[in-house]
Amino acid sequence: MKIPDSPAQIMETLPSVKTDRLPLFLLPALALVALPLIGSFSTWVTLTFAGLAMGMIIFIIASGLTLVFGLMDVMNFGHGVFITLGAFIAVSVLGRMAGFTESPSLVRNLIAVVPAMLAAMVAAGALGLVFERIIIRPVYGQPLKQIMITMGGMIVAVELIKVIWGAQAIPLPLPEAFKGSLLFGETAIEKYRLIAVVVGLVIFAMLFWILSRTKVGLLIRAGVHDREMVESLGYRIGRLFIGVFVAGSALAGLGGVMWGLYQQSVTPEMGGAINVLLFIVIIIGGMGSIGGCFLGALMVGLVNNYAGFLAPKVALISNILLMVIVLLWRPQGIYPAGKA
Repeated sequence: MKIPDSPAQIMETLPSVKTDRLPLFLLPALALVALPLIGSFSTWVTLTFAGLAMGMIIFIIASGLTLVFGLMDVMNFGHGVFITLGAFIAVSVLGRMAGFTESPSLVRNLIAVVPAMLAAMVAAGALGLVFERIIIRPVYGQPLKQIMITMGGMIVAVELIKVIWGAQAIPLPLPEAFKGSLLFGETAIEKYRLIAVVVGLVIFAMLFWILSRTKVGLLIRAGVHDREMVESLGYRIGRLFIGVFVAGSALAGLGGVMWGLYQQSVTPEMGGAINVLLFIVIIIGGMGSIGGCFLGALMVGLVNNYAGFLAPKVALISNILLMVIVLLWRPQGIYPAGKA
């Protein structure tokens, strides 16, 4: 048997997996089932687009978490703190650029929002580096300790955020050009939700391209399947792990900005509250799968909006019911790692 001498050859030694297209029909099937229940076509379109926008934001936040688990086998229950930090950094940046955010010009609004997002990503990524080195590194390979210590780390970090920004909710209004809706006949689609869908699609396309078309992505996928073999070829997989963790933290910071604008306010506890949705998404999608995370996030967004309209009292548990149904169908999730 020939010994692989490159990551590409490691991937070639793995059994080929035929792309499973069945899960791709879940989203349109879910939307079509909801249409007769909602009744009004325009209301259905509005709810569907709102659900997709919510799902895209959740995907941006969860994508880093699912990569960290797939590559590093780390369940980081402290992921929510990166979301919170990103949102509060955006509050500070946008608060100093009121002249730009209050302008009706989209260009001036973007001059404020883009630096706020970049600053949030840098701050969350830097915190992620500290988090990995100080909190997570000592407990690699110890799942129970990982859960406890990452939750403890998040609690401490959230208290520090309260010291800096306070414990009360802080408004994070949308920039002027992001407000309002676009009308398509009787259907109204909020501008910000359209922006969220576009940003989510761009992030998904970039992640898919990196993982499938670049050497770094090949090393990540090879490292997931056979870490020892990749290390034997001279690649420092540990540094790659750290890079993935920092990138995942930065994406969570970006998602925190978008979620804060989506809610139009931020609180120190917001990251912990979103954590529940994140783990539902990565369990539904399949641990370590970007494609599964993408589909899972969109399904969670749609179900949350449909249930909130049709049966508000059920909305709180609707996503848990969705997770149960998916796991009864596919216990490993929609796309287990390596299949999407």
